[in-house]
Amino acid sequence: MRSVRMLAAVLALGAGLVSGCGGTQESGNSGSMASSTGSTASSRGGDSATPFPNTETSISAPAPATSRPSSGPGQGNAELAITVVPSQGAPEIDYTLACSAGTPAAESSHPNAAAACAALKANPGIAAPAPPGTAQPCTQQYGGPQTATITGVVDGVAVDSKFARTNGCEISAWNAAKDVLGVAGGAS
Repeated sequence: MRSVRMLAAVLALGAGLVSGCGGTQESGNSGSMASSTGSTASSRGGDSATPFPNTETSISAPAPATSRPSSGPGQGNAELAITVVPSQGAPEIDYTLACSAGTPAAESSHPNAAAACAALKANPGIAAPAPPGTAQPCTQQYGGPQTATITGVVDGVAVDSKFARTNGCEISAWNAAKDVLGVAGGAS
């Protein structure tokens, strides 16, 4: 009888250890496993709340720094390299645009730097439009073969954007940024 009790105790202890290892999830809910392992790690005793290295936690990671300038009025500061390709196989047209408080700097080679700097001061977000979400419908219309890229910094935020005119969403982003894209980029 004593050996049966001993065997039952060993099995109960083994079952408790296996369930605490996190090898399987009984409920199928990944959140419940993360929570239970996080609380196990923090209830170890004299240790701080730092989990074991391989332990999942339910603590959210900090949000990444924004990679898009704000929409709406900005500071009007920019240092950009702009490349426009009018059509496939055509040579690239390259501009530089430097703005300080919405005013173009002397080193700008942009064909209408004053309009471009004013557009960026009014809405710095036009230099880095958000990609359309999956729920956003884009009309399937072709606006032309033009493509463009904008790289650099707008109001202290790095931008690296691509523009095209292959659907309604891209045409809309192109038209919003046409002053920044320049004369060759202003196709409509």
